[in-house]
Amino acid sequence: MKRILMPTDFSENSWNAIAYALQLFKDETCKFYLLHTYTPVIYQIEYVSVSAAQYGLVDAIKDVAETKMGVLLAKIRDKFENPNHTFETISVFSTLISEIKHVSQTKDVDFIVMGTKGATGAKEILFGSNTVQVFKNVKCPVIAVPSNFEYERPLDILFPSDYEVSFEEKHLKPILDMVEIHKSRLNIMHVSYGYGLLDNQKKNRDILKKYFEKYSPLFHDIRNENVTDAIDKFQIKHKINLLVMLNNKHSFFENLFFKSTINQIGFHLHIPLLVIPSQQQNFKS
Repeated sequence: MKRILMPTDFSENSWNAIAYALQLFKDETCKFYLLHTYTPVIYQIEYVSVSAAQYGLVDAIKDVAETKMGVLLAKIRDKFENPNHTFETISVFSTLISEIKHVSQTKDVDFIVMGTKGATGAKEILFGSNTVQVFKNVKCPVIAVPSNFEYERPLDILFPSDYEVSFEEKHLKPILDMVEIHKSRLNIMHVSYGYGLLDNQKKNRDILKKYFEKYSPLFHDIRNENVTDAIDKFQIKHKINLLVMLNNKHSFFENLFFKSTINQIGFHLHIPLLVIPSQQQNFKS
């Protein structure tokens, strides 16, 4: 059974991500955890003495959250009724990131699926701050779904790699899951500036070849091009449906998303992105 965590703020953006997850895993036996967190403004102010009335405010917010969660669950069952899927709802007074970390660990979650945009939805921002914080702090594979993305089966998957990581089962199993579920074609892309691969890079590339051998992955060597440009061009030319990246310290993923001006990098992502942390907790083989 797959365990999928889906954070929601009851927005269209989060609904779009939920709809994506339900279709992505429609043929899999899954337990979905719908998570909503709330933090009343009164608790964000330091040195405030909490009165009974303020406790009442928390109860009222909790009631509203649970009512909205009930409406969301009814909508899911109306539009995506599926005997393979069961649901657990969690509405909790907490911060989003800490609760995602807690639930992903205690429930042994396989994937987190969430929308990419924050509350502002500004067009020049690739990821909302919550999504970036999940990438940074939660040791669980995350599928980030762009706003308004209409579901496509991930028949073609792109996995750019600098071959600097000594790949382990925990890094590759989430990709294998997608390939097996959807009979996907896996494109593994290396971008270089004309230099040949070092011995350790060849070794790591060979690990990928052996691990995915059964599925005949395609290896692409692209030279003298910026990584973001190469990804942009490739995903359009080859009609890629899912982009996969390994979030590893000092990797080009870290440089892409966490260095310079966060998110405003001119990177055009119109397809879901699966981010796999280099270190994971509660990994199940």
